[in-house]
Amino acid sequence: MTTIKNSPRNLAVTVLERINRQGAYSNLELNQVLKRHQLTVADKHLLTTLVYGTLQHQLSLEYWLQQFTRRKLDPWVKQLLLITLYQYHYLERVPAFAATNEAIEIAKWRGNAGIRKFVTGVLHAALKSGWPDFAAVSDPIQRISLTSSLPAWLVKQLAAEYDLATVAAIGQAINEPARLSIRVNRAKASLAQAQAQLAAEGVQTQPSHVAADGLIVQSGDLLGSQAFAQGIVTVQDESAMLAVESLAQVCDLSQATLVLDACSAPGGKTGQVAAALTKPASQVVALDIHDHKVKLIQKNMARLGLATRVSARQGDARQLAFLADGSLDAAVVDAPCSGLGLLRRKPEIRYQKTFRDSQRLHEIQLAILAAVAPKIKKGGIITYSTCTILKEENDQTVAAFLAAHPNFALEKTQTARALKADRAAKTLTILPSDYGSDGFFIATLKRVE
Repeated sequence: MTTIKNSPRNLAVTVLERINRQGAYSNLELNQVLKRHQLTVADKHLLTTLVYGTLQHQLSLEYWLQQFTRRKLDPWVKQLLLITLYQYHYLERVPAFAATNEAIEIAKWRGNAGIRKFVTGVLHAALKSGWPDFAAVSDPIQRISLTSSLPAWLVKQLAAEYDLATVAAIGQAINEPARLSIRVNRAKASLAQAQAQLAAEGVQTQPSHVAADGLIVQSGDLLGSQAFAQGIVTVQDESAMLAVESLAQVCDLSQATLVLDACSAPGGKTGQVAAALTKPASQVVALDIHDHKVKLIQKNMARLGLATRVSARQGDARQLAFLADGSLDAAVVDAPCSGLGLLRRKPEIRYQKTFRDSQRLHEIQLAILAAVAPKIKKGGIITYSTCTILKEENDQTVAAFLAAHPNFALEKTQTARALKADRAAKTLTILPSDYGSDGFFIATLKRVE
């Protein structure tokens, strides 16, 4: 029986409070709550929708809330009001009276008569006034910030790097539901074979328009399928698949003997490289700074049937003394970054990051590239990638690296589906608004001397 304590709305308040006060990751916090509470499928879905939806639209909802109260609210009261306002505007199938009544019951259960009365008054006022008219906001930066729920500093920075129309399109795209994409493990099956097995297990898919080895899951229990358990497919965003796909356009991985994945966990790109290796003694060195993540890489490689081709080890990618100079055919440097291309999947990070974070990460990225560079043999490739869309961590990092390493040249990044083939830039930037996949950046660096 569902009580107020374990109702999806009350649990959503708890999750959101922890994310906002403690900086918890939405996916991890939500998963923990789902494991601790016995919820119906419908209640799990509502809880998940409330958490991600409120985070995605937090600034828009706060703007609406501020019209009815400017007093400092207890964190749980604020989150209760925000999830209720979210339901009013975004969940058409949820009757307003149902959302209102449960919010009042939660306020009464968590607080006291005064708080219950306050919550009741705010919600009735919101229902009476309706959704605010953001078009009336004259400043375009503030308007996009409010409609997209992106911090003003980020809108301003993106507008300087792209243009306002592009930023508005990004803002719309990041608040749409994320697709579940999977990569076919070519060491075990072809795309058609994987699709057929998944279909036989009730998992319907369609080929990705972004990545050659990608499938989009349309319905079915992917994680409960034998195709997943047996390592025929693995979960990976379409954009993330492009790093190794682009590497394979300029480096024959079937002839490679040693490849480094410098920042490997959880091992998606490591597995992608390992599946392409064919020489008996060929290896991918999969490096991660955290020991528990090395164990995760090993677990994932075992499921994919690629453990013998991968040497996973704990270590800092800025310290590679264990590798001989000129020993690598190629390296994938999927560098630590601000992750601002992942806002569709991790909405809370937009409120946690600052431009200073990008500047700090730029220095770390350069240090990793500088450590990897001497390990690459002449003619070898570094594929540098990030899951952010800020140029400080992307093109500017690449430019600074090339200025300090004249023995490397920037090659045009190419993909199997010739994405943005007519662009002028040699690097490849995928925006969240381009294909409905994550925002991503790839540069192809070749050692020429």
